[in-house]
Amino acid sequence: MNRAVDVTTSYLSSVLELGAGLATTAQGARPEKRLELYEFEACPFCRKVREALSELDLEALVYPCPKGGGRFRAEVERRGGKAQFPFLVDPNTGRELYESAAIVRYLYATYGSGRAPFRLALGPLDTARSAAASLARAGKGARHRPARAPERPLELWSFEASPYCRLARETLCELELPYVLHNVAKRSPGRPAFVARSGKMQVPYLFDPNTGREMFESADIVRYLAETYAL
Repeated sequence: MNRAVDVTTSYLSSVLELGAGLATTAQGARPEKRLELYEFEACPFCRKVREALSELDLEALVYPCPKGGGRFRAEVERRGGKAQFPFLVDPNTGRELYESAAIVRYLYATYGSGRAPFRLALGPLDTARSAAASLARAGKGARHRPARAPERPLELWSFEASPYCRLARETLCELELPYVLHNVAKRSPGRPAFVARSGKMQVPYLFDPNTGREMFESADIVRYLAETYAL
């Protein structure tokens, strides 16, 4: 897929999200330890959880589990009994959950205002919305590509509704590269600290502690990940 088509279809995917994952909502208690999320980018159910994380301004250590991947899928099956995604682990409470609807309710009850917003609580209608956003990307972020495993997780500053961040996350997912997801959606209280670090409010922004490289621009990030980790 050439760059122009890639960007256009990613914009379409963002439009089909209907504003979910674009800006932060009311937040509650903050977790002391990072949440852990096993998921894959193209999964419409996983998308709903990532949207909630963006709106609640929650960080997560993401373990990508694309179809055909063997790096993290077995761990989900070991812990929960089945290879089903998304799978959330909250080390602050000891909770481990399947099912996007249950995870979204849990996140808003534990770290939000108590109840999930209407657009993330529509059941089948919400799933249809999220599935349409996946369809626009024609399977990107769904299947694994052989890659070398990093010694330490990478770090990505992102928010779910950004079309450019999506391109970076898809590549991280396909290469099964674990990463710390720093959500900086609109109105995020984490934006000033991010700007102090990076020099400007622009995402995606990648930091690779394995090489010391830091960069903006989705095209540069996608190219770097492929050149550094893809086999």
